Amino acid sequence: MLSARGIHKYYGNLWVLKGVNVDIAKGEIVSIVGPSGCGKSTLLHILGTLDEAMEGKIVLHDKEIHMLKGEALAIFRNRHIGFVFQFHHLLPEFSALENVCIPGWIAGFRKKDVERRALELLQGLGVGHRVENKPNELSGGEQQRVAVARALINNPDIVFADEPTGNLDTANAKELHQLFFDLRRQFRQTFLIVTHNEELATMSDRVLHMKDGKIVQG
Repeated sequence: MLSARGIHKYYGNLWVLKGVNVDIAKGEIVSIVGPSGCGKSTLLHILGTLDEAMEGKIVLHDKEIHMLKGEALAIFRNRHIGFVFQFHHLLPEFSALENVCIPGWIAGFRKKDVERRALELLQGLGVGHRVENKPNELSGGEQQRVAVARALINNPDIVFADEPTGNLDTANAKELHQLFFDLRRQFRQTFLIVTHNEELATMSDRVLHMKDGKIVQG
């Protein structure tokens, strides 16, 4: 489903990614692990079109997304890719429901349809009773569940998660781990996860080990 070939990234004289190749199948949960500074998050951001490679090719469902620019890229990203970050990035002035709905509204879907799906997701993720609360009224675990619902609102082909449990306590981290697998079972959702959490990595279908800008195992 997702294929990347020969991904290179430089920051000045710093060679961050050195010809990385990645293949992810539909319904897989794949983790990327490795020491800090090895290029994990940079790779994730490039695959998710949040950053641009200097060289290489990225194909998602037969679409050469490395060729997309500007508005076309933004539209494709919004419709086909979901993101979950360590610090949630929820908009503080909006309720949980509104935060989840925003990508759907941007995509141009009917307001009522988006709100209905957002409610279903929030209820399914165990935070249906918090739909009117703003982020500062939610616990860390609740905020991350809202962020997961937001990532899923447009039925993305793949969800990229960058240290999704890095800001959670052990109990909430374990619940989020299980949530990813529940979503895969229910919706055949695909995940690519950058993590330092060994438990989450071990639970994944595959683990890609990175070192010095290369995938060295997996």
